[in-house]
Amino acid sequence: MICLGVETSCDETAVALVAGGRLLGQRLVSQDQAHALFGGVVPELASREHLRKAYALVHGLLADT
Repeated sequence: MICLGVETSCDETAVALVAGGRLLGQRLVSQDQAHALFGGVVPELASREHLRKAYALVHGLLADT
């Protein structure tokens, strides 16, 4: 079985593929520079950025693996 993991809990968007307990690949994008302007994570901004970035991360990960 191949599992797709998605992490969007704060200011980073990450995806990974795992099969049989082995990591096949991963992708990560950080929003730290965007939030630095506000002195910390802005939840509304973070959630919109996750939506903007998630498709490209998954697409790239699948293309690579």
